[in-house]
Amino acid sequence: MDNSILGLLKLRIKRGIDLAIRDAIKGRASDPYVVVSMGDQKLKTCVIKNNCNPEWNEERTISIKDVTTPIRLAVYDKDTFSGDDKMGDADIDLKPYIQCVQRGLTNLPEGSVVTTIQPDETNCLAKESTCIWRDENIIQEMILRLRNVESGEVVVEIEWVDVIGCKGLSHLQL
Repeated sequence: MDNSILGLLKLRIKRGIDLAIRDAIKGRASDPYVVVSMGDQKLKTCVIKNNCNPEWNEERTISIKDVTTPIRLAVYDKDTFSGDDKMGDADIDLKPYIQCVQRGLTNLPEGSVVTTIQPDETNCLAKESTCIWRDENIIQEMILRLRNVESGEVVVEIEWVDVIGCKGLSHLQL
């Protein structure tokens, strides 16, 4: 196991809301997919055809070496005959979530809100985001407002996974 890895992060890419129209031929929709990147890792979702409010409901897992490196989500429109068009991007700031996980909470009632993160100029949150206790773990639910585009949001959840043989989060100072 790579001893620079702190642990894993499950990233649930749930859905897109009011994504930009990029398909000039159909003129009313796009064929969106999401690319998740962090450092040298790059993962993508499937393409949802002809839909500006796609439901992906896909889970991807990335290894985390540095919690200060944001996770970038970029949305693209799949084009058959030309290059795929970018439909905006957003960063996930892990620090508030990691600070929540580091508190080492246990045995909370299912669905308890552990903390709330407000949208501001330092994050891409479209509205208030909550860290909640679900299935013996802390999950952060968020709606990210896409940048560099006229409209669009992406709904995601993140969940930390400790891995035996990895450093974990307890030693980190944030």
